[in-house]
Amino acid sequence: MRIPIALLALTISAFAIGTTEFVIVGLIPTIAADLQVSLPPAGLLVSLYALGVAVGAPVLTALTGQLPRKWLLLGLMLLFTLGNLVAWQAPGYESLVIARILTGLAHGVFFSIGATIATNLVAKDKAASAIAIMFSGLTVALVTGVPLGTFIGQHFGWRATFLAVSALGVIAFITSLLFIPRTLQHNKPASVLQQLQVLKQPRLLLVYAMTAVGYGGTFIAFTFLAPILEQITGLSNSSVALVLLVYGFSVAVGNIWGGKLADQKGPIPALQIIFAGLALVLFVFTFTAANPWFAVATVLIWGAFAFGNVPGLQVYVVQQAAHHTPHAIDVASGLNIAAFNLGIALGAWAGGLIVDSWGLQHTPWIGAMVVVCAILLTRWSGKLDKANPLPGDLPENLAVSSH
Repeated sequence: MRIPIALLALTISAFAIGTTEFVIVGLIPTIAADLQVSLPPAGLLVSLYALGVAVGAPVLTALTGQLPRKWLLLGLMLLFTLGNLVAWQAPGYESLVIARILTGLAHGVFFSIGATIATNLVAKDKAASAIAIMFSGLTVALVTGVPLGTFIGQHFGWRATFLAVSALGVIAFITSLLFIPRTLQHNKPASVLQQLQVLKQPRLLLVYAMTAVGYGGTFIAFTFLAPILEQITGLSNSSVALVLLVYGFSVAVGNIWGGKLADQKGPIPALQIIFAGLALVLFVFTFTAANPWFAVATVLIWGAFAFGNVPGLQVYVVQQAAHHTPHAIDVASGLNIAAFNLGIALGAWAGGLIVDSWGLQHTPWIGAMVVVCAILLTRWSGKLDKANPLPGDLPENLAVSSH
């Protein structure tokens, strides 16, 4: 497949957005020390960003449905760049919070419309490949953008990281301005009321609960991974950046493995395996965190499970939507992305409470217990499927994404 340059412009945007979402995890100790706040308020910078995504994706996408896609995209990249520039110049904690919320709102709408724009840039039979290429920007961000941004923040100050991400936003804006076509066909997104209709379906609510609880458990510990590695494991700042690099590669492999597992065994069996592995590795990390070699090995395994459930969850929500809300499959899939970010928001917030009350060392095992709840929800949904089997096959135009 010959990749249109306009599609590369979308991928650059996805890379920039993915970097700014997760790079904060590596910078939490640095930001907390510089702004003279404790770790829990610093962790809220993860929560509030994810909350901005969760709100922005369904609500703002519906409200901007009449706008031309190219100009909406350019406006989003301007908002994204502005948010990171505000973070760069933030005089204090409160202004940094505002900056994170602004960029989160841009993130939510971008990925809601990005898949549609990507499919309009290629032939119909290449639509899935186009979406996969665009979302590869997120994977590359985890592998390279996050550790590089962490390295910049640790050596030149955390503000320099946000300035660098702003530069990425400018590049994404310019490439989109030059190469994204002016006339892009699009269907009007579902209204907020139509989206609320999807939320009346108990089976879909159960899938969203699986997503939110599963990722909530992960981010109870992952939000505070950098301070755990520094304060408990005893690693230096530069070593933490290397560990995040290893984690990113592991995530990329785990995402592919999770997709293949869901194809081979079906979503429910695959999700039970991945959630079980995730709970186990989080529990083990409670005991290995004090040893540098064991801690790094555990984080490497953690990465393979952390996002491996994304393909299974997205496939499963589309299967359920095809049966219960066939008129709103895209809405149901989009709301699962909102559930993912709601889980991140709640997990980071809960992690902050745990750190404040009991200490960093308790976040992994408590996160594991929350993931066990996701296993129970998954088993329950599987039993409901056996009692009422879903007819028909999965729609061919499924797009799998975690954001």
